[in-house]
Amino acid sequence: MVMAGGGFRFGIYLGMYAAACEAGRKPDLLLASCGGAMAAAIIHGLPENAQRKAWLMSKQMYEFCCQLKPSYRCSIVPIFFQALKRKLSKQAAPLIPDLFNDYLFEIPLPLPLPPSPSETVQPALALICSKLLFSENEVLQARGKRKLFAETVRCEPRGAALLQEMPSPFAHPRWGEHALSADLLTDVQMPLHDAVRISLADFFYFQCHPYKREYYSGGVLDLFPIEVAKQLAHEIIIEFKQSFDQKFATAAWRSVLGLDANQRLRYVHGQFADVWVDTSDIEEILKNQQVQKKIDWRNNCISLRPPDSYEAHVCYMNQQWEYGYQRAMQAFESPPNHKSQMRNINRYNRPEA
Repeated sequence: MVMAGGGFRFGIYLGMYAAACEAGRKPDLLLASCGGAMAAAIIHGLPENAQRKAWLMSKQMYEFCCQLKPSYRCSIVPIFFQALKRKLSKQAAPLIPDLFNDYLFEIPLPLPLPPSPSETVQPALALICSKLLFSENEVLQARGKRKLFAETVRCEPRGAALLQEMPSPFAHPRWGEHALSADLLTDVQMPLHDAVRISLADFFYFQCHPYKREYYSGGVLDLFPIEVAKQLAHEIIIEFKQSFDQKFATAAWRSVLGLDANQRLRYVHGQFADVWVDTSDIEEILKNQQVQKKIDWRNNCISLRPPDSYEAHVCYMNQQWEYGYQRAMQAFESPPNHKSQMRNINRYNRPEA
């Protein structure tokens, strides 16, 4: 089961996993990126779905949301000026990005993860991270054709063996002159809390993370790792997701990675998977059921607003869980055929104007 992104709606993945168990399709491997990494670690750390759901709704998780703070560099005018520059530029990653200092929010530590079981406990985990191939003293220099990131999969030895001969999914010429290395790396020793923290670190949202004298950024580098999933598993469950926001998200992808986000999404949606869980309407159905970004003019920053109370947090997490559960059950009961999938691709993922 691929748990791709999700932001602060990671509760949907616990619902999807519970539905898979109930439908007799329990995954033995979770391949996760960004917010999905948090959900995968909770599933991996607790043996029962009821315990996982309770952890999601716990005060510990609510306190984590409340502790998300703006970074000290989070001033409104510079943020919007930089976003506008990225929007107007059509160049593919022209500069080495400053992922050390140019970020909006601080991630509170430690992360609210359950105690990790031994690595032999199912489901196994594979988490998407990105290794920085540049140092802080090189930021904002012209990139040229230099590769800046190496996709890194934190996994167990069996997964590393399966991925040993695989190149990066972005080594193919179809993706253009981007900033990603042709090499796919694996790491079997990275502690789970480091891997989750790294995978959460979307560029411009959270600071990159140090590990063993190297720096890593988020799983957004390969948000829909279908090629990695096919290398690791015989059967794949993955989301059919909404298209990217063309105001900010696509510009950020182009500026940092040199990739067209919606082109990547259309490509993934055109691949075969055994089960597609349709979450393409999540912005409509779960519009407010998460941590919200808010412009705080008084303090000259963009802040993250948690639910107004612990009771609201419980309500939101339950709605996320139910959404994931219901959508996954629908997918297991009547998997979409290829023609239906292509109609959805045309509907939700039109190329940018």
